[in-house]
Amino acid sequence: MDVELQNRVKRASVTISGGGANNMDYTRDERDLLRLGKKPVLKRSFGFLSILGFSCTVLITWEGILIISTQSLLNGGPAGVIWGYLIVWIGTLSTFAVLSELASMAPTAGGQYHWVAMLAPDSSRQFLSYITGWMTFAGWQAVNASAAYLTGTLLQSIIILANPDYVSQPWQAMLFFWAILAIEVFINVFASKTLAYFEGLVLVLHILGFFAILIPLVCLAPHSDASFFTTFVNSGGWSTQGLSFMVGLPTSVFSLIGADSAVHMAEEIRDASTVVPRTIMISVVLNGVMGFAMLLGYLFCLGDLDAVLASQETLGYPFLFVFQSGTRSIPGAAIMGMIVVVLAICSTIAILASSSRMLWSFARDRGVPLWRQFIKLTSRTSIPLYAVAFTTVVSLLLSLIILGSSVAFNNIVNLSVVGLYSSYLLSCGLLLWRRLQPRCILPYDPYATMVGPDNLRWGPWRIPGALGVINNVFACIYLFVLWFWAFWPPATPVDPQNMNFSILTFGFMALFAVVWYFLQGRKEYKGPIVEVEL
Repeated sequence: MDVELQNRVKRASVTISGGGANNMDYTRDERDLLRLGKKPVLKRSFGFLSILGFSCTVLITWEGILIISTQSLLNGGPAGVIWGYLIVWIGTLSTFAVLSELASMAPTAGGQYHWVAMLAPDSSRQFLSYITGWMTFAGWQAVNASAAYLTGTLLQSIIILANPDYVSQPWQAMLFFWAILAIEVFINVFASKTLAYFEGLVLVLHILGFFAILIPLVCLAPHSDASFFTTFVNSGGWSTQGLSFMVGLPTSVFSLIGADSAVHMAEEIRDASTVVPRTIMISVVLNGVMGFAMLLGYLFCLGDLDAVLASQETLGYPFLFVFQSGTRSIPGAAIMGMIVVVLAICSTIAILASSSRMLWSFARDRGVPLWRQFIKLTSRTSIPLYAVAFTTVVSLLLSLIILGSSVAFNNIVNLSVVGLYSSYLLSCGLLLWRRLQPRCILPYDPYATMVGPDNLRWGPWRIPGALGVINNVFACIYLFVLWFWAFWPPATPVDPQNMNFSILTFGFMALFAVVWYFLQGRKEYKGPIVEVEL
């Protein structure tokens, strides 16, 4: 039986006697939400290790860099892959350090749109927050569809590796896509009570799988010299090598995107104001280290670059060719590939959970049509069932694009980057604007009764002083540069087969959000609703 969130919220003001929000009747997490005007309704089942597993699972950096490195090999070559990865890793660390500060200030499932509502000037607060919410919403919907699609097509490639006579068909890729969605839904809905434990187990598998692939690859494959550090390639036909490198740079982003998944689960995490920032930073560092190590091992064992790139035509994913030529065993390469597939499926489970919580939170503040349905929770497990169902249906509908064009669907993958990076950029930019104003953000006070636009306070986790400002500036520059290059096509001359339609999909999403805001959204969305007044 579903229970509507608003039936759980007392519309009358709540007065807390003796000590304000520090009343002992409330836990620290409940006080943090009450200060933001939000009523605690979700069950806090995640601790530090389980949410760390959740965040690492969404990132799956070492797995992801194998899957998506081909574009960087075409535009940049081995040197472009390695140096581009380091740039993106450093930029991602800087970005999520800023977002961690915001998550500590306001540990709410809404994340970016809630922070923008707190930080933006009064004249544009409602509009900017609304647009940010839609960017985040669209980005996470695209991430969910992209992860299932890449995993399904990877499974097809492993079948081709094991059986060269197999001819993959688009409808088969779609069915694999659907099967992965079914696994996501089962764990998130029917086994939701075990999700936290499941993510803790996946953290162990994530680390063990890393060694299970890296050790055989490095030990069995022939090694090249260190020339890959300086071997640049320009297969896209660009006028300069520098331009080719920048076009290939955003490819690494997909293997390091999504650490804000922990933010959208914040209302289900114990001690969220400290655990979420720690989880984000540790997961980016841990995944970044493993991704860099895997990348080094992979490039040392790459072999003939032309043969590797040519294998994309037959296998789809060249890293499988590297596995096969390195181990000299098709079954061995297939098993190594299946390890990546299993961990990628585990990633989609966490992505669905994070995507649905973000939608639920935005609906709670009336930011989407049909918000009355999306805010409903199951009475037994407090799962936003309708938000889970909607996210699944969106992915199902997007999967139909595969039947027409895989190129068109690849632009959905790009939308996940530009959508989320837009929300990160707005959040980081507004925090920089606020922190440059003297005494605009007050020091952390656990006894504060309200945190909002007129009473901004740091959380218990932050980067203090000039170092915080410098990091914030660097994050904004990095985000803008990567956002700009994410719209570029991979090769010239540009034709319908290699065109990057991200500008079209992103533009359509942004235009729809703006039009809907002026037609209906501004009548219902007034920013984050204050459900509880202290």
